[in-house]
Parts: sequence; structure tokens; C-alpha cells
Amino acid sequence: MQASNNSTNPQAAPKLGGPYAWYSLGLLIAVYIINVIDRQIISILAQDIKADLHITDADLGFLYGTAFAIFFSLFGIPFGRLADLWYRGRLIAIGLFIWSSMTALSGFATTYAMLVIGRMGVAIGESSATPAGWSMLGDLFPKNRRALVNALYAAASIVGGSLSLPIGGWVAANWNRVYPAGSGPFGLVGWQAAYLTVGLPGILLAILVFMMREPMRGASDGTYEPAVQPGAWRTFGLELAAIVPPLTFWSASRIPGGLKVNLMVFIGVTLAAALLIYGTGDVAQWCAYGLGIYAVSSWVQRLRARDPETYSFIWGSRTVLFAIGGFGALAALTVSLLFWVSPYALRTFAVGKEEVGLAIGLPTAVVAALGLIAGGRLSDLWYQRDPRGRVFVSMLSAVLPIPFIIAMMFTQSFTVFAVLNGCMVFTLQLWGASAVSAMQDFVPPKLRGTIMATHGLGATMIGSALGPYFSGKIATITDSLQMGILSLLVICPIIVVLLWCVCRGLNSSRDKWLSSKAVATKSEVILH
Repeated sequence: MQASNNSTNPQAAPKLGGPYAWYSLGLLIAVYIINVIDRQIISILAQDIKADLHITDADLGFLYGTAFAIFFSLFGIPFGRLADLWYRGRLIAIGLFIWSSMTALSGFATTYAMLVIGRMGVAIGESSATPAGWSMLGDLFPKNRRALVNALYAAASIVGGSLSLPIGGWVAANWNRVYPAGSGPFGLVGWQAAYLTVGLPGILLAILVFMMREPMRGASDGTYEPAVQPGAWRTFGLELAAIVPPLTFWSASRIPGGLKVNLMVFIGVTLAAALLIYGTGDVAQWCAYGLGIYAVSSWVQRLRARDPETYSFIWGSRTVLFAIGGFGALAALTVSLLFWVSPYALRTFAVGKEEVGLAIGLPTAVVAALGLIAGGRLSDLWYQRDPRGRVFVSMLSAVLPIPFIIAMMFTQSFTVFAVLNGCMVFTLQLWGASAVSAMQDFVPPKLRGTIMATHGLGATMIGSALGPYFSGKIATITDSLQMGILSLLVICPIIVVLLWCVCRGLNSSRDKWLSSKAVATKSEVILH
């Protein structure tokens, strides 16, 4: 394979920033767009899925959030580690093939359980792509183009999210129009055809991605390293064992006294999950969530034993823990609102999926991008005046959307609803860049990858795994999606309190930030 030769010989590696680098960027952007489309298309299809499979809004919340988030989190860390040790293009291609196949197979799902399994498969496949993609871009382009390239790649997420609604709505609506009452090939209905439509292209794209030439690691920094490190798959296996049950028991047994602690955590989480199942009746939700909490605990246990310095910076810092909780709650608010907007519009207004896809999906991309940029810029300006500025901007995302959410739930006009949605999305996105920057400031540069992985765990375990389910459960109990969405407002004061605790930690005598002139020395400070 060319990848092997190019990965060991700097002279044979593609030129930094050359035509092949831009070709590779184009492929990675296409992969990212498909990644997000396959993940988000369920929003516009949710109403049809609910009707055909006879499920509740709580089931939809679990399907969209928990079933995806838990497995995305569990496999994201070991796949991220493998991306540092093995061929990144091949890893992305394998992941793309897995999640595209599972998306396409979801088109043949005839039961809720089949759809849940498909969703889990999508999560496992997608967890491999983003870490490897970001890593490849760092070695394809010189440093002076890195910001532009990263911005183009990041924009793919917004493009994918905006396209998922109109594509899914158009395919489902037209299929049902041409083949009414399940008269289509193989008895497929519109939402199943939509899954097939977005899943199959990824399988073909995986072939091109697999053939990508592997760039030299460290090429942009002039420090060339081989693409494949010795024992790559062994290391991957150890990381997998540290976080995926029941392998976690073996991993914990390698730590002195670790198995006893691990078993105690397992028993405690199991009992808590049993109580929640008894109280709610939702077996799948709390079994999956308990699995995720236990798995993350096992990973943290291994991190503490293997790398106590990293542990002290992150899990040993109250300030960082408050930040994980606050930003995770913000993710719960954001993810839930973005998911439920389309089903609510379809149930409330006399509009079809095509109209909702165009009126909600495409404008959302524009205002989301503007919100991210505006939040990032405001965060930088505020941070120059106050080291808590990034956190303050994030707090705005918990307060400013409230009037728009309330107004959306009581308007009788779809046009007004769509305009208010744009305002809501803009304010919701202010925190995205601000939170990332704040988290990176908590640790020295060498730990920024780990802190971002931890930030991602918070966003998925708290945000995706709890938010959509919580609002869906309230909607099921009250038989009102309006009440389910409005119930999300209880999260807002929780976010403000948690982030205020972060601000107090940053301003305390023990956690006081250095002046912006001395920010470079922050790597020497351990937050407590």
C-alpha cells in the first residue's frame, strides 16, 4: 500500500498543503458531513417512526440520545488512542463502513429493538472518525494554514446538520407520496427509505477513504514519526479493556486493590439503576446509562493509577468537575431543543416534512455558525478583561434562549416559530467555542487532548444521554411535547449555578488565575 511507504519515508510523503492535501481535506469533509447526516436525520423522521413502531416520546429520546451517546462515549476513547498509533485513513474508512452500513440496515428495521441496535452501531462507527480526522489534518497542512483548514472541517458538522432535515424530509415525503400505505419495494415506508438513501453513499465513500495516502506524523512540525507504532492494537485493546465491560474487571485487577474498588462501584451503579428502573419503568434507558457511568468510572480509575498527574488536573479539580457538569447540562439543553423542534412543528402546525426541513434545517446552519463565531469573539474580548469571561459567555446560553423557547411553544404561526427558532439557535450556540477554550485553559498544553476527551464525555453522558430522554419522558407522562420541551427550562438555573461555581473556583485564593500577561505559566498550576 502507498500508505505504508509514505508513512516511513518523508521524501515520499505528500507535500504539505499541496493538491493531495486539499483532496484529502475534501474527502474528510465529505465523511464528516455524512457522519452528521446519519446521526441527525432521525429528528425529521421521529414522528413517522413513533407512529409506525408505536413507541413513546421517552423511547424516541432514548433512541436519539442515550442509545447513541453511551456507545459513542465508550468506544471514542480507545478509538482516539488507536488514531495516534495506526493508519488514520484506514481507521476512518472502517468506521465509515460500519456506521453507513448500520444506517442503511436501519432502513429495514421493523421493530424498535432493531432500530436501537442500528443506532448503537452508528455510534460505534462514528466514534472512530473525528479524532483521526483532526489528527490527519494537522499533518496534511503547514501551521500557517491550520486555522483555515480546521474551520473548513468544523463547518462540515453544521453543513451535515442542516442537510439532514431537508434530505430526510424530502425523501420520506416523496416516497410516501409515490408508494402510499407501505406499497413500496420490500414494503418500505418513507422513513425507512430515508435511512437507506443516506446510508448507502457512505459505504461507497469508504473505499476512497481507505485508499488515502497516510501523511507523515509530525510533518508540519518537522518531527517525522512512523504511521504505525509497535503494539498499536495491543494498546488499543488495553484502552478498550479499561472502559468496555466486562473487560473492565480484568483491567481493574491489574491495579493493586483496584478490583475491589471497581466491584464496589459496579454494585453501587447497578443498585442505582435498579431503583431508577423501578421508579420510571424504563429498563433500556437506565441499563444503558448505568453501563456508561460504570465504564467511565473504570476508565477514570485506570487513569488515576496510570497517570496521577493528569488525574489531578482533571478529576481531582473541583473547578474542572463543576465545568464538566455545567457544560454537560448546557449540552443537554442544546441537544434536546435541536432534536425536538422538528417533531413539535410537525405535530403543531399544518406543515409537511419538506417544509419543516427547509424552514428549520437550512436557516439553522447559518445562525448556528454565526452564534459560534459571535460567542467565540465575545469570549475572547471578555477574557481579556476578566479571566472568567469565557464562562460568563457560556452562562448567557443558559439565559438568553429562555424567552424564545417560551414564545415558540405558544405561537400559532409556523413562520413566527421558524424565526424564533433561529433566534433560539443563535443564543444556544454562543457557548460552543467558549466552553472549548475554557476547558483548554484549565490544563497545560500537553493535556489538552485529554481534557477535550473528558469534555466530550460530559457532553454525551450528561447532554445526549439525559437531555432528550428527560424531555421525552415528561412529554410521555403529560401527553404533551410542549410540556416536554418547556420542562427543559429547569436545567437553566442548574447550569447557571454550576458555572458560577466554576467562576468562584477561578477567583478563589487557591484557584486564582494568573493575569493574562502570565497565561503562559498556567501549565504550572494545578487546580484544586
